[in-house]
Amino acid sequence: MKRVRTNPLRPSGSAAPPVSSAPPVSSALTRRSVVGGALAAVAATGVAQGTAEAGDASAGEPWEPVPVPAQAPVTEYQVPVSGGGSLWCWDTGGAGEAVVLLHPGSGSGESWPYQQPVLAATGLRVVAYSRRGAYNSVAGVRSEADTASGDLNTLADHLGLETFHLCGAAAGGPVALDYALSYGDRLRSLTVSGSIMGVQDAEYAELTAALQPDPFGDLPVDFKELGPSYRGGDRDGVAAWLEIHDRARTADAFPQSLAHTITWAAMETLALPVQLITGDADLYSPPSVMRLNAGHLRDVQTHVVREAGHNPHWEQPTSWNRLLVDFVRRQRGRRS
Repeated sequence: MKRVRTNPLRPSGSAAPPVSSAPPVSSALTRRSVVGGALAAVAATGVAQGTAEAGDASAGEPWEPVPVPAQAPVTEYQVPVSGGGSLWCWDTGGAGEAVVLLHPGSGSGESWPYQQPVLAATGLRVVAYSRRGAYNSVAGVRSEADTASGDLNTLADHLGLETFHLCGAAAGGPVALDYALSYGDRLRSLTVSGSIMGVQDAEYAELTAALQPDPFGDLPVDFKELGPSYRGGDRDGVAAWLEIHDRARTADAFPQSLAHTITWAAMETLALPVQLITGDADLYSPPSVMRLNAGHLRDVQTHVVREAGHNPHWEQPTSWNRLLVDFVRRQRGRRS
């Protein structure tokens, strides 16, 4: 089932009615320069191999929030998946190379208002969806559910995506890696942002546990996932992020399995180009942990986004968008 809409992510100032009765994103939602800076930057090339740092050109200056950009027109779908589930998906369409965005565990298909119009303006076909049990999707019967990567493959088939670029943020990272291990021949590139990546090696599990001692799990979600610069600099943006978080999970949500056990040895088998991004204030995957994981990938670039926590795509979208678009474009050049 599909439905054409103009503004599925409901930016401020939108007159279009929401697709459901869920409350709209606050009209007070404001951010720093998103569209202008990103579109000027996407033409830039030559980001260095290895670890690089990315930040707004205005780093060190006062924050100047601006409204969320108007969203590009999209087609919405409900994609049936096994066990009676259904994935809510939006798709900007077009003939360009496709990039699929996998949301954090704290979010949903609504988590990308700063990416959707910017990536689409570069000619990319932008697709995002809510995984089972997230906003507007139906979890279905757990015992009959496919793996998370299997669901993504069903969605890719449904949309006719023969090959595509894949980007997973936070809890979307393990799903993205699992998909690369299962269906790597369909991927043009892989980006993992702000994610512990689901690595199961004992040494890594010990390290991540040390980074999250009790009572870390009981702390407010915005404290854990948004960096202090952002929380101090854009309270309206924090409130909007929390609104998306608060409606992200439905009552029937359940943890979904992966097809593979993600280990460093498994990561070392991946031959496709990989980009790792993290914020310098990420409490889950700080730059040192990102570099540790990068050491187990054959073809990898790493980037640290300044003044960002676990959600750099939301906190510093200008920098994050530039990194993703530059990376995708470089893969196109490598194939030609």
